[in-house]
Amino acid sequence: MPQGRQLINGREYIYDYVSVWNKDKQRSEQKRRYIGRIIDNRFVPNSRYQLQQELAREQAEGNRGSRPATYCKRLFVGSTHLLDEISEKAGVKQDLKECFPQQYKEILSLSYYLVLEPDSPLYRFGRWEQTHEHPCGRDIPSQRSSELLLTITEDRKMDFLKRQAKRRSETEYLFYDSTSISSYSEQLKQVKYGKNKDGDKLAQINLALLFGQKSALPAYYRKLPGNITDVMTLENLLAGVDYLDIEKIMLVMDRGNYSEANLNRLFKKHCKFVVGAKISLKFIQEQIEVSRADFDRREHYNADTGLFLKTDTIEWAYEEVKSRSGEVVKGKRRLYVHIYYNDQHATDDRACFNRRLDAMENDIRKGGMKPEREKECRKYYDIRETQIRGIVFKPRQDEIDRARKNFGFFALLSNSINDPIEAIQIYRARDMIEKAFGNLKDRLNMRRTSVSSEEALEGKLFIQFVALILLSYVKHAMEDAGLYKNKTMQEVFDDLDVIEKYQIPGCQAYYGEITEKQHALYAALGVSPPA
Repeated sequence: MPQGRQLINGREYIYDYVSVWNKDKQRSEQKRRYIGRIIDNRFVPNSRYQLQQELAREQAEGNRGSRPATYCKRLFVGSTHLLDEISEKAGVKQDLKECFPQQYKEILSLSYYLVLEPDSPLYRFGRWEQTHEHPCGRDIPSQRSSELLLTITEDRKMDFLKRQAKRRSETEYLFYDSTSISSYSEQLKQVKYGKNKDGDKLAQINLALLFGQKSALPAYYRKLPGNITDVMTLENLLAGVDYLDIEKIMLVMDRGNYSEANLNRLFKKHCKFVVGAKISLKFIQEQIEVSRADFDRREHYNADTGLFLKTDTIEWAYEEVKSRSGEVVKGKRRLYVHIYYNDQHATDDRACFNRRLDAMENDIRKGGMKPEREKECRKYYDIRETQIRGIVFKPRQDEIDRARKNFGFFALLSNSINDPIEAIQIYRARDMIEKAFGNLKDRLNMRRTSVSSEEALEGKLFIQFVALILLSYVKHAMEDAGLYKNKTMQEVFDDLDVIEKYQIPGCQAYYGEITEKQHALYAALGVSPPA
């Protein structure tokens, strides 16, 4: 690694240069990092650099081959063996080895730990590793794991994501969404107050995620400031995905990501898309009004989806601003507008709306309209205050009727799918990404950032992303095999975890008994048992 020296106030400081990924300029750049000083003509490293070198030496020794046992050991191997096999099948192990040749075993071990010990923080890794076989084969103390997180640089992370992307099908749609992660830290630059999706009254960062429709595996992620709304994130996402060299980008997004600018960005990038849209949009209202009577006709009902549906083709008014000249280019693009109606949803919407009106009237009577609800109250009620009767109000029936007429309707927009059934089936599969966020927060300990530096946060997010790939693989395999009918994922891990491996000095290691039930679980998940 190239190094440089600098003399400051008579003291000689040593630096090395590392490559970092510039998100704004979309290129790799050199960054100088302080590693120590020259004292009495001898290089004295700082504590962080010294720990990194020790970690690298230990890793190199571990790569020279397994050492014979010097004492009797008995370790649980059943669940870690499952994750070993999955990391091979998903290419995770190979890609980590290429991107992190000195640290990949530690990254895998910490990822295994997050998957198998959902309620335990990282600093308790040492307790778990004493009883389990894992890739690293030794303890990773809290200070050492902190150093490991700092070695996960942006360029290495992007290299791993690019390698993983090449293993995925280019014919699958990518589900896109974001979630909020709360933080108590005041040191992280991107921790801001925003719309917290978990309802926490804390500052937060946002995490954007792409999730494969066919592979059922996460494909890409990026960290965002906590005050950035969903609709603002698409441009940078597309720039990041460009780096992955995905030939055909096909995105599925909810209505929180809809805007005219975002649709124009998708058209500009020649992306295929399915996007949810608000019913209140003028061009969608026009399509509903033209076809409202058709949503009572049996010919427009689909029994498989339980929906009345209809599709119209419109011309989208496309606009593009040339970055260099500022010239505005206008044109027409074909857009399919899929409209859906569900009787049960209409009933549920009506009941929910009536509860909201009840709450508004209750607030008005008490003279204490909540600030966030005042605008809505005045939309549906004429409110005035008199000296004799106090506050009086009258429903604005025309506005109430205008809201009610759209109950039960929803819309999807696509530039590639003209079949409304196919479009809704793809869109409904978006629940995979919602479950992925649930796994990240509840099973992989991501409800709080729990770090105090930007570098450590980037490293922790990466290890949690690797763990999410493994966890998602197991989940998808369990669904395909129908295992969720009788077992939870944790019960599968628990059933396999009791398989033991015995190591005795001077003897070949051997495994304990594997039951027919355990053989059947391995087979259902598509992996071979320990042998």
